[in-house]
Amino acid sequence: MPHKPILQPAYLLRTLVAWALTLVLFFPLGWLLLTAFKTELQAIAVPPELLFAPTLENFHEVQSRSDYLLYAQNSVVTSLASTLLGLFMAAPAAYAMVFFKGRHTKNILMWMLSTKMMPAVGALVPVYVLAQKSQLLDTQLALIIVFTLSNLPIMVWMLYAQFKEIPHEILEAARMDGASLWQELRQVLLPLAMGGLASTGLLCLVLSWNEAFWSLNLSAAKGGTLATLIASYSSPEGLFWAKLSAASLMAIAPIVVFGWFSQKQLVQGLTFGAVK
Repeated sequence: MPHKPILQPAYLLRTLVAWALTLVLFFPLGWLLLTAFKTELQAIAVPPELLFAPTLENFHEVQSRSDYLLYAQNSVVTSLASTLLGLFMAAPAAYAMVFFKGRHTKNILMWMLSTKMMPAVGALVPVYVLAQKSQLLDTQLALIIVFTLSNLPIMVWMLYAQFKEIPHEILEAARMDGASLWQELRQVLLPLAMGGLASTGLLCLVLSWNEAFWSLNLSAAKGGTLATLIASYSSPEGLFWAKLSAASLMAIAPIVVFGWFSQKQLVQGLTFGAVK
């Protein structure tokens, strides 16, 4: 009679550590979910109340106090527009760096990546002044431009890794058939790299949706995103924890659902080219 395999201590330890890390990572989201259905008194109770009668009062308050649909619309428009604009700029740049590599290509790539290491607050004053002088404060266009430029280095790097995996012989065959650079890029390269384009776009869409620093400093009631809506529940009188949790839950729910259904493409984009 075959013996049942005995679980190794190392396997059990890895499993327990994985579950512990999972609980730690998801605890804030779970606590946010509980607090969103509490009253303000229940939200600040000490010790915390784990058993309570759920209420939808906070969600009704968020809807009545502020125009949630306007903030959600601004988030959707700025995220989608900045992602599409970024792809339109990043694809030709990555194409040139892969297939027409020069002496300084690696230096340019490293310089682009180094711009992400600068704290955003270091560029706040000049960007704010430019937006003010251009009359773009509190507009969707200002956020679209800033989000695009912020995510552009990541897009170029990801597409650079994707394009490197495409055999050069395919493009050489297209050139021998008389294809122009534009035809080569549009009819040959982009269809082959459609998976990489999708994963890059999905990642930068999530990054744009979650961007809070520039949204809070360059927008307000008219052009603000959902990050601006969340910040509005902080006042000199204090934090309204229950309403803040409800607003946060309404802000992150769409992108969490979207990320859940597109997690395969997101992981593919982050790991593509990592193993040769």
